[in-house]
This record gives sequence, C-alpha cells and structure tokens, in this order.
Amino acid sequence: MQPQTIEITVNGEATFIPEGQNVETLLRRLGVQPDRVAVEIDRRIVGKRDWAATAITNGAELEIVEFVGGG
Repeated sequence: MQPQTIEITVNGEATFIPEGQNVETLLRRLGVQPDRVAVEIDRRIVGKRDWAATAITNGAELEIVEFVGGG
C-alpha cells in the first residue's frame, strides 16, 4: 500500500510529501543542514527543540531560512 501524501508549500513552492512527517524528518528529506536554519510554519517560528514534535499537516506553508556566514 502506498503511503498517503499531503501538499505543502516550502519557500513558495508547492510540493508533495508523505503524510506523517515532522519538521526534523522533512529537513532530512530535503537535505537541509539543521544546524544552519530557522523554520517557520504558517507564519510561526518553530524552535529547534520542537522540530521532532511538530507535525507537518496538509496545506502547511513553510519558510526555511538558511544562515550564511561571511565577512
């Protein structure tokens, strides 16, 4: 049986992901370095300590901002 998918928006782009993802698993799936990002879901910042407990739901709008060092 195929897992159900949900539609979400990540940084303005619509995408489909398997149902049951949380922020932590989504970042891994996207290949994002978790120590260098901030995550916002539906205009609310999600603290790093809450990523594993924060489910991604159908229709969620995420902004993932990567920090870049420089001088």
